[in-house]
Amino acid sequence: MKDSVTDSVDGHVELWARELPGLDLRVEGIAVRLQALARYLDRRRDAVLAGYGLQWWEFKTLHMLRRGGSPYQATPGELAVQLGLSPAALTNRIDALERRGYVRREHDRDDRRRVVATLTKAGSEVWQRGIGDIQRVEEELIRQLDPKSQEALEGLLRRLVVATEQKAN
Repeated sequence: MKDSVTDSVDGHVELWARELPGLDLRVEGIAVRLQALARYLDRRRDAVLAGYGLQWWEFKTLHMLRRGGSPYQATPGELAVQLGLSPAALTNRIDALERRGYVRREHDRDDRRRVVATLTKAGSEVWQRGIGDIQRVEEELIRQLDPKSQEALEGLLRRLVVATEQKAN
């Protein structure tokens, strides 16, 4: 059953239907809508973070430290792997966050050769405010659907993610 609601993607799909007669219009519509939603969330997230003077890469680094649980620390090597960065790129990130007072570097008490990055109180506070606002943006979008539709969408998206993860291996 076709939805009676139209959006900007419908025009895009109609245009390409004329230009590429063999195009699967449903696939095109779904893919373009997923891209549009991802861009929307990225723009809103970036606007939230700008309000705290943060860029996405800064927030993501704080996020990785926070998700590890108390005492909210990791070695630069561990962070580099989690963020998919080279050690040199991660060092630059840690340097910048340390200058802002969000992270401190210290030698591990048990192994003085090992350095750990630790989330500071200021870093934890800015992360907490940022994650709360980002969650509100996401909830505002998803609550456009009733709970049953949210559950159905989550299940469908999970199936697509599983398919991509299987192809990645």
